[in-house]
Amino acid sequence: MSATPDSPFSSPEQLIADLQRQLAECRAELAECKAERDEALQRETATAEVLQVINSSPGDLAPVFNAILEKAMRLCEAAFGILLLRDGDQFQTAAVHGMPPELRTFLSSTQREPGRHTAVGRMLYGEDFVQFEDMTKEPAYQSGDPRQRAFVELGGTRTYIAVALRKDGRLVGTIAAYRQEVRQFTVKQIALLQNFAAQAVIAIENARLITETREALEQQTATAEVLQVINSSPGDLASVFDAILEKAKRLCDTAAFGALWIYDGERFHAAPINALPFAGETLQLQPQMPEPGGTMARHIAGEDRIHIPDLAADRELYQVHPRRRLLVDELNLRTHLSVALRKDAALLGIIAICRREVRPFIDKQIALLENFAAQAVIAMENARLLDVSALIK
Repeated sequence: MSATPDSPFSSPEQLIADLQRQLAECRAELAECKAERDEALQRETATAEVLQVINSSPGDLAPVFNAILEKAMRLCEAAFGILLLRDGDQFQTAAVHGMPPELRTFLSSTQREPGRHTAVGRMLYGEDFVQFEDMTKEPAYQSGDPRQRAFVELGGTRTYIAVALRKDGRLVGTIAAYRQEVRQFTVKQIALLQNFAAQAVIAIENARLITETREALEQQTATAEVLQVINSSPGDLASVFDAILEKAKRLCDTAAFGALWIYDGERFHAAPINALPFAGETLQLQPQMPEPGGTMARHIAGEDRIHIPDLAADRELYQVHPRRRLLVDELNLRTHLSVALRKDAALLGIIAICRREVRPFIDKQIALLENFAAQAVIAMENARLLDVSALIK
């Protein structure tokens, strides 16, 4: 019997068709659920693997960044990726994955300039991620920006996304993913990249804490060792000054040269252990009269520390000061840091360290040299008291 138009029952053929449609829908939903389950499992596995790398490589960021990029590019179906870290006003490449060699070579030879409307520039102004659906339609590419054109022409880039690495609201880096076809990244993929960015920040913070702990331990050990030399060699200033300079040069990131000068009220006399490596020989330092405007004169005038990022930068002073020309032209010294040795405001001497490249000393290194200067003053005062005691006896 076939169903009539007014019949509440469907024909057998209609029932079969409905069942087949429902079965197909169930299979589609099941496949979608399975795909979502597999994606979630892949994300969780990737997250766990990155955390394992962080735990197994404490303080070593390279394997962490490489693992993050490899997994992020694979799960986000990107052709290649870059992880940048912020260094002052610049952004330096910390890791790359899958980048075409021609593009990598070009980028390494050009300066990155994060303008206001670039992805990095926009994230500096607060955006958490920036996506360009088609880089060939972006103003930077169409205006002929060399780096943007290189991404397209050497890297085949079309769709691009960058997510921010932030610590306490401050931009500390970015992770960028590049596709060689026009295909936007999905909401899930953006969230995944942001999760990897959070893991990168964890690794950076762990490395910072480990480095600070190690540096603090090294500084405490060095301070204790110098005090031990002072206690074990009372009155032996040469041994104390030697220990201070050796540790100052090493802990201040292998400074090329260190010197300790004693001031007699008129001239500066080099401590016995001071020497300059020069032309394969050792050049002993001679007593110095302070040059007007020079570092010694400035310490006499009251400055407690003098930090010169580049000795050759002040051309006028460089031309009129023979000693500075010697330091720069013959000894190849560029960055200078000196700290005054004072007792009751009276200048007793100077401790100085220099680098052969233009690389300013950081605040921690300056504080460390000031600490060593204080220890030198303690040693000099101990020696003076011993001399007085000998005279009394």
